[in-house]
Amino acid sequence: MRMRPTLNWAPTEDLPPGTTDPEPIAHALSTGGVLVLSGAGISTESGIPDYRGEGGSLSRHTPMTYQDFTGGAQARRRYWARSHLGWRTFGRARPNAGHRAVAAFARHGLLSGLITQNVDGLHQAAGSEDVVELHGSLDRVVCLSCGTLSPRRELARRLEEANAGFEPVAAGINPDGDADLTDEQVGDFRVVPCTVCGGILKPDVVFFGEAVPPGRVEHCRTLVREASSLLVLGSSLTVMSGLRFVRQAAQAGKPVLIVNRDPTRGDRHAVTRVALPLGTTLTAVADRLGIPVDGRPTT
Repeated sequence: MRMRPTLNWAPTEDLPPGTTDPEPIAHALSTGGVLVLSGAGISTESGIPDYRGEGGSLSRHTPMTYQDFTGGAQARRRYWARSHLGWRTFGRARPNAGHRAVAAFARHGLLSGLITQNVDGLHQAAGSEDVVELHGSLDRVVCLSCGTLSPRRELARRLEEANAGFEPVAAGINPDGDADLTDEQVGDFRVVPCTVCGGILKPDVVFFGEAVPPGRVEHCRTLVREASSLLVLGSSLTVMSGLRFVRQAAQAGKPVLIVNRDPTRGDRHAVTRVALPLGTTLTAVADRLGIPVDGRPTT
């Protein structure tokens, strides 16, 4: 029997309560050397829902797994139909105050690095550089046979040509760019192959049930070792791909600070969790540090 990846987490112990005081975040940033680890929660204010928060997409949607995607043509047809529609929404998303604040912290030399679990590219759009995309990016497509990488916009054009008139209305959009469509709406959507070898195309993202490339994991571990503290923004830390870095930092005696409205799987390793919205919290922190966000004057 195929095991499904862990998608949900519920506390089994008493966790430290969240606070509404962002001062610990400001203090950590003021000392510099902060490594940021961001999750889906930082993009909700850009119109991209998260997985597990209030109204999160897991309440109505099970993400595609690597095993399902590679296991059958019908699963790939369903994925690409839904992802093709979702890509249009992703393309319209813009960075919010949280993304812009993180970029401002980096410009002022307060960050040692930025790891994101998101695949939306919004940190880069806000001006952040050297972003480690832990789970890849929807901007790229990879061939599972020959390994060729190509731009997603090129695939979008080919899918448009192969599926003229495909204009269903989705019930919702998910953090992985997958729109909610029924099988009837998917219909006989046509999937296109790799232009180099005719192989199967997959977005260059890490699906549920798929391992993060070892070299990428080791690079992130190095960033944790070199950081003074770890600041987690908008992640429930349910999956091990992000939680392992929280555990590593805590074991090394480095302060872990979390901004997330709901409890997280990493709370017991953290010195504080600020239970406030990310955009307003990070903007307030920037104000305390006298750092302008997008040229906005500080008080």
